Amino acid sequence: MNITIDTSIILAVACGEPSRQRAIELTSGHALIAPKSLHWEVGNALSAMLKRQRITAAQANLCIDSYRQIPIKLIDVDLKQAINLVKKLRIYAYDAYMLACAQQWATPLLTLDDALKTHAEGLGIAVMEV
Repeated sequence: MNITIDTSIILAVACGEPSRQRAIELTSGHALIAPKSLHWEVGNALSAMLKRQRITAAQANLCIDSYRQIPIKLIDVDLKQAINLVKKLRIYAYDAYMLACAQQWATPLLTLDDALKTHAEGLGIAVMEV
């Protein structure tokens, strides 16, 4: 089974957050997919953590090394579909890319983001609970 995973899950796994083990259990034996924007979202999230001094540069680099070990198929999403989701749901484009990915590939979504979960459920996308 394919599973669409978002940045919150990647950071939880790569940076050793408390939900790490459960996320690994849920995804073990499944193919992971995400929009190509995931790579830049991870960088953006780590830079925000650095800026707020929640992590050091060395810790950010360790998270990046861990992230690179996660086998994820990065895919293109339909930009028009994503923009329509932005308008309909009044969300950021990065969230719309995740939702469009799950819709296009008919996959469940694995996220720690409560707002994204709510939007996914409203669109009929299955959400996996961590």
